[in-house]
Amino acid sequence: MAHKYAELMFTGSVKSIQETEGSRNSYAKMEQGEDYNNVMSEKEAEFIMMRDSFYMASVSETGWPYVQHRGGPQGFIKIIDAQTIGFADFRGNKQYISVGNFNKDDRVSLFFMDYKNKRRLKMLGRVAVVDAAETDILEKLTVADYRARVERGLIIKIEAFDWNCPQHITPRYTEAEVMMTTQALQDKIAELEKQLAN
Repeated sequence: MAHKYAELMFTGSVKSIQETEGSRNSYAKMEQGEDYNNVMSEKEAEFIMMRDSFYMASVSETGWPYVQHRGGPQGFIKIIDAQTIGFADFRGNKQYISVGNFNKDDRVSLFFMDYKNKRRLKMLGRVAVVDAAETDILEKLTVADYRARVERGLIIKIEAFDWNCPQHITPRYTEAEVMMTTQALQDKIAELEKQLAN
């Protein structure tokens, strides 16, 4: 198969639905030729490094998927090489569901969103948990000047990824983006208020 994401995600039942709904022919083309979408290009690496959050799904022992939000300052997700990313796992609510799931099943699905530009990147991989004692690796994943307790690291070997269509993504903006966009207006208001005060 060519497209690694299609190879992993287009199961028999998925193909059957695609056939019924009339999209199978176009998606069948993704399964031809050399393997691709399993090695990041500059485009994927840059997109990931610009994110300040993402969603991560693990598989529980009961077979239920578990989705969790992960966040930090822009650039907290590190690009290790073209098939590997990693990040420091900051202390949270101490439920440890994802980490517990990874002890039994190392498969992970990641969802990176750029709401402002209506872009999203889906990624499948396998996780290795980096213990707190592995300080040399954790040091490479740590974010300078970010005040959060690092409990462990997570290294993800990429199996496949796919860019999703922008349909139905509602644009959203961070506080910093809103401030940057409205700064000229705020400056003008301050100038007018100063003139009125004189």
